[in-house]
Amino acid sequence: MKILCISDKVEDLVYSTRAKDRFEDIDLVISCGDLPYYYLEFITDALQKPVYYVRGNHANKVEYSSAGPKTEPMGCIDLHRRVVNLGGLLVAGFGGSLRYKPGPFMYSQDQMWMQVLRMVPQLLLNRIRYGRYLDILVTHAPPFEVQDRNDLPHQGFKAYRWFLNVFKPALHFHGHIHLYANNDPWMTTFGNTRVINAYGFREVVVETWIDYL
Repeated sequence: MKILCISDKVEDLVYSTRAKDRFEDIDLVISCGDLPYYYLEFITDALQKPVYYVRGNHANKVEYSSAGPKTEPMGCIDLHRRVVNLGGLLVAGFGGSLRYKPGPFMYSQDQMWMQVLRMVPQLLLNRIRYGRYLDILVTHAPPFEVQDRNDLPHQGFKAYRWFLNVFKPALHFHGHIHLYANNDPWMTTFGNTRVINAYGFREVVVETWIDYL
């Protein structure tokens, strides 16, 4: 399975009339947030593949377009606080970033701990049903001290770090941390998990790390 991961930046290569040809081998699209609804809707229409997303800290509750106000991108599926089975691939997601100012999709460390802990029963059920908790965690912000930054707006969540240690997903996709230089690190190994910053876009073949698919 090949996944197109996107986050934070509208890419000309993706937002293009040639997108279908360029990404013809993509099976699934995952957005890690801070992307406009029109962009996600375009990808849905152009690639004719399922698009799953979480919102970033810059998202608004309502976006306005020529079609009127929208509270979600049409044809896309919100992963926030959900655990889903995508044809055998177990995926969960959390949106938003650490709160550094008033806003609808920002949380304190304690608030994110509560969200993560509420997901534990679903993960335990996965373990009983499928023999594993999770394959992929999708978030906007990174884990604490894993690809995050020292300043408050870009600090990661401590609950995510605990999550990776306990539930050991094979992959963790996130955004929020902008990468500007070609040599900026975008992939890190943390325990059993490959942590991937999806800034812009990344193409990931999951069979590389998940040998039971």
